[in-house]
Amino acid sequence: MRKLLFAGCFVFIYQSIEAQDAFFQKLADTALTLTQQRVVYNPAYIAIPYPNGDVPQHTGVCTDVIIRAYRLVGIDLQKEVHEDMSRNFEEYPKIWQLKKPDKNIDHRRVPNLMKFFERHGTVLKVSTNAADYRAGDIVIWNLPGNLPHIGIVVNRKSVDGKRYQVVHNIGNGQELSDCLFQYTITGHYRYK
Repeated sequence: MRKLLFAGCFVFIYQSIEAQDAFFQKLADTALTLTQQRVVYNPAYIAIPYPNGDVPQHTGVCTDVIIRAYRLVGIDLQKEVHEDMSRNFEEYPKIWQLKKPDKNIDHRRVPNLMKFFERHGTVLKVSTNAADYRAGDIVIWNLPGNLPHIGIVVNRKSVDGKRYQVVHNIGNGQELSDCLFQYTITGHYRYK
């Protein structure tokens, strides 16, 4: 009887891990499709609808890559972040001197996404070992000038085959780059 129960649990855990891997692969594949759209980097504040609001499709910043990829797999980070910030505003960074959440911009700020992923995702090890990064992982870097940046690891290897590449927008639109270790990594997450 115990062997059957254990075997049943093992099958359930295996199926659950398999479903998670499929989700993260779909997220990574979706991020890759975003690189086919021409997007001009534009960090301007814009009032957008809520929920499921987005800046104009031909514009965006690094966070919009993450938001759009998740939206294409059925997750509205605008709504998720806004609801969490509304309930837990004190937990989020105070960089912008806001007194309350702003559904138009909060989800488009890297430090807020970092806090959201810490609170609701899986915090993964930050390392310089390529094997620690898998398709669907969210990576946050600190760029020169102390600027936070975010991207999604995808299942495309670098030319030398040593690491996965990243879909991000660092000023040239939504692009695929071999930049995983080009900047200082400050966050590594999986969400959903």
